[in-house]
Amino acid sequence: MTLHRNAKTCPASRRLIAQRVLEKGWSLAAAAEAAGVSERTAFKWVDRCRREGELGLLDRSSAPHRQPNKTAGEREELIVLLRELRFTGPEIAETIGMPCSTVSAILTRRGLGRLRKLTDAEPERRYERPRPGELIHIDVKKLGKIGRPGHRVNGDRRTRTRGIGWEFVHVAVDDATRLAYVEVLADEKATTAVAFLKRALGWFGDHGIRVQRVMTDNGSCYRSKLHRLACIGLGLRHLRTRPYRPRTNGKAERFIRTLINGWNDTGIYANSTERTAALPGWLAYYNTRRPHRSLANKPPATRLAELNNVASAYS
Repeated sequence: MTLHRNAKTCPASRRLIAQRVLEKGWSLAAAAEAAGVSERTAFKWVDRCRREGELGLLDRSSAPHRQPNKTAGEREELIVLLRELRFTGPEIAETIGMPCSTVSAILTRRGLGRLRKLTDAEPERRYERPRPGELIHIDVKKLGKIGRPGHRVNGDRRTRTRGIGWEFVHVAVDDATRLAYVEVLADEKATTAVAFLKRALGWFGDHGIRVQRVMTDNGSCYRSKLHRLACIGLGLRHLRTRPYRPRTNGKAERFIRTLINGWNDTGIYANSTERTAALPGWLAYYNTRRPHRSLANKPPATRLAELNNVASAYS
């Protein structure tokens, strides 16, 4: 039950009013004054408690007792049946001669407002590589350049700067530890992606991680001959996600969301240069101090140290 924010009573206070009048012998005026309500309101709750008991103290539905214009149940079932045949809302309305707004309201109420609700949700398939470097997730996020402080700073959307171009945030995330390496680059061409890959491998190598596989989406830079030859030359196995299944590369996708929320959206930057300069500090915080829910609230660096200790114990 959701009470109105200005409500003077709740079931507990109504019960107290009724108890004071019916059991303790308070006058109606005294009970109403103590509860801060009118005598009429106090009488209503006392009378309901006397006639209906505890259930009478609960809020009642505000729906009218009679709804002569309510859509018949048979008609609603017909709407649901047509929806299960993947008719759109306007198609259903045209077929049975009803207003689109009515059909839309019924579909929403029955939980069928979107066609994807008709199909069973694909079960989550969570996985995690046991050793650092077994799999690195790589992805790119396109961000608009900052020409001047925007509406997040001054609150005025009319000051948005348009047409100044884009920046491309390339990310690489280790599957086992969630340790991340990020660069802000000018484009997402094959040469840029390959150069980023080589620098990422070097960075992970500095942290004692030997990369064996990389996973990317099906972007043109990752499907290029140059990228394929680079992976062969670096001794990497290149995995690509299934088409239209970004969740396959979910660790990179989720990291990008964390990156945007923590670095891009919460900072106040005068220009893109300031935003890029703030990235190393945020990334160090993410890798070494930020609690990661998937790692039992430990930062990636701690997880890396734990896995390395386990590996050394068995070597």
